[in-house]
Amino acid sequence: MAQMPDFTVDELICACISRQLVDGEVVAQGIATPLVVAGILLAKHTRAPNLQFASAISSGLTRDPAPLGLARIEELWLDKVLLRMGFAQAACELLPRLALKEFFRPAQVDPHGNFNNVVIGTDYHHPRFRLPGCGGIGDVTTTSDKVYLYVPRHSRAVMVEQVDFVSGLGHSPARRAGAGPRYLVSNLGQFDFFSGRMRVTTIHPGVTLEKIQGRTGFPLEIAPDLHQTEPPTPEEVQLLREVIDPLGIRRLETVSGSQRKRIIHEILDTEQNEKPSRFLPQQAEGTQGGIKHGYGP
Repeated sequence: MAQMPDFTVDELICACISRQLVDGEVVAQGIATPLVVAGILLAKHTRAPNLQFASAISSGLTRDPAPLGLARIEELWLDKVLLRMGFAQAACELLPRLALKEFFRPAQVDPHGNFNNVVIGTDYHHPRFRLPGCGGIGDVTTTSDKVYLYVPRHSRAVMVEQVDFVSGLGHSPARRAGAGPRYLVSNLGQFDFFSGRMRVTTIHPGVTLEKIQGRTGFPLEIAPDLHQTEPPTPEEVQLLREVIDPLGIRRLETVSGSQRKRIIHEILDTEQNEKPSRFLPQQAEGTQGGIKHGYGP
């Protein structure tokens, strides 16, 4: 039996994100989305050298890549920005007008691509859990037809039959513009919204269709040409680990709780001491189904 490629699930997600980007286009990147940033930079270093990206961190437009950081994230955005504007202007004027391609991470998403980043619980004023909020999501998703989603931890708590609050508009007959999300990638597979409903298009290595459906809170449609997700190439893995994100910041989105806190402290210590090789992802232990799971399921 042939040996499976050596890559982590976060690297697979980054590769999937990068393949959705086209050379020469401008994409938007939100706050605290390192998987998306790494995916954008991976495309920039490989198939899309003329890619430009608008960042919510600085409300600026950037085209020159730099390694990811936590304490030094300004080196990626502020020091290389071509154009700056206020957040309100960017969210309410620039993004809706240009309809830039953007990846959003929903706390909840339903079969039609409506998603929630505001509250968990049906009582808005007394929720079970209050989320960061929608920012400019409502402004973008009601007009854009270039909305893309990603779910680093696919579960029935995220993939729900009905969201508790709609902050991102999905496929709806009440729409006046846009069309709803086009694409979703999770740690289990890739999906589109054929006929306005979520459909499995590829399954990640080592994952089964039964596992995906079991972790989804509604029946999924299945593409007729369902197949395995193409793994990242050795070049893509090397770029992610050595050039784009040697600190492994992208893995923060695949873990939670004490594990996430521990990794943050490790990254900050490493960044301060400028010894990123100590925490390169390739040193993680253990494999599962061809994807290396050294830091989370």
